Formats: sequence, structure tokens, C-alpha cells
Amino acid sequence: MIKATEETHDVRGSQLVVVKGGSGKPLLIFHDELGYPGWMTWNETFAHDRTLVIPLQPGYGKTPRLDWIRTYRDLAGFYSHMVRDLKLEPVDVVGFSAGGFVAAEMAAADPRMFSKMVLVAPMGIKPEQGEIMDVFPITIRTHLRATVADPAGTPEFSKIYGGEMTPEQFEAFEDARAECARIGWEPYMHNPSLPHLLQGLKTPTLLVWGSSDRIVPRACIDAYKRVIPSAQLAIIDQVGHRPEIENSAEFERVVSRFLAA
Repeated sequence: MIKATEETHDVRGSQLVVVKGGSGKPLLIFHDELGYPGWMTWNETFAHDRTLVIPLQPGYGKTPRLDWIRTYRDLAGFYSHMVRDLKLEPVDVVGFSAGGFVAAEMAAADPRMFSKMVLVAPMGIKPEQGEIMDVFPITIRTHLRATVADPAGTPEFSKIYGGEMTPEQFEAFEDARAECARIGWEPYMHNPSLPHLLQGLKTPTLLVWGSSDRIVPRACIDAYKRVIPSAQLAIIDQVGHRPEIENSAEFERVVSRFLAA
């Protein structure tokens, strides 16, 4: 098994913890609004020929909160500094949910930042039909279960989130939800200007969505496809918001094929 390590980088005077593992061309990964879940099966697969670079978002425990980051666009600006300071650009990126929102903001600000962009069930654009699920009124356990179509039938979900939640795990989730609410509450998990700034983006883009996603509706994916007409679309059947753990093999196949093209 490939060993992932944690590094602390100074980004314009602020500390950022980054998980790194693998070898080869860098692949930047932005975790979702629940935080970094740990080294998963799909990470292990990609790390055989890519160096995975996974920043741990400020305010999510290991990286200190930065009070000046008030929106996801601010967070995107901070990560853009990181990419330049680490001399990664242009870099391939995979962003999950709110992490996809961040990647999209970065691409809108500087289309040269990424060579290829994979957005997995991305938030960031308000859907015309349906709504991005409001997760703050529900318990964290209900929230977690809503992210997959079949919790009991998803072994890796049980590995990460199964069993009795420790006080430390509960606190980490609540820290994540508090930071997510702080920077994404109003407007809720989208930026009205983002679709206008993304219009006609030429960066090769893949949109990945699970057909049973209860967190991000299909209309969000359709909205991204309208503003990035050249984007490819991969719908993975019978999975929810976490295709990378619900059907790792198909997720790895569609993403690997896109990145290799």
C-alpha cells in the first residue's frame, strides 16, 4: 500500500497542511464539505502513477481557520496562491462537491490554472429545478447517510463512518459544518456570478454525477454543462453523492480515461 504523508506549507504567511502520496505527474484533489475522509481505494489506484496533492481546508482541524476567508471565492484565491507557490500550474484537478465549487472558482479566475478539471457532483451554481440539500438542520449522521444511495451496501462508507462516532470524530464533523456554513451559507453553496465568469471556459472538463444523488440535483450538472458546453458528462448509475466509494471501479475508469486522453 502506498503511504501518504502530511506536509505543512507556508502559503503567503498562512499554514496549510497538505496530504501527499504516490509518484508521477501531480493530481490536485479538493475534498468535499465534510472534510478529508482519509486515503481511499481510488486514491491508492491513482497514486500508482500520479502524485496526489490533497490540501486540508482551513478551519477543518489540522489547517487553522483563516478569518479573512469569508466565501468559497476567497478560498479559491487562497488555493490559487498554493498552486503557484508549489509550482504546480498547470495541474490536473479533481474537486468533490464543495471542492468542485472551489475548483470552478479557480478556473473562472484563471483558466490557465488547470490542464484538466474533474468536477464530481459540484456545488457552486444554483440549479433551476430542485435545490442543493440544506444539510445544516439535520444531524451529522443523517447527513452522512444521505451522501450514499445504499450505506449498508457500500463497504468503504462503513469503513469510514460506521460504528460508534467518537467525540473527536463528532467534533471534527461539527468544525467542518461550522466552517462550511460560515463561508457558504448566503447564498447557499453557490455563487450567482460563477456561471457568468465560467461562460465558454476552454479547460477540458469532466462532470461526474451519481444518478441517485440526494445532495446535488441533476440540474446543477446541467447548469455547468450549459456554461461549459465542451464539458464531458459521466453519469454513474445507482450511486449517490459519493461515486468514488460507491462504485470505485467505474469512477476510476471514467476519470482515468478522461485524464489520459
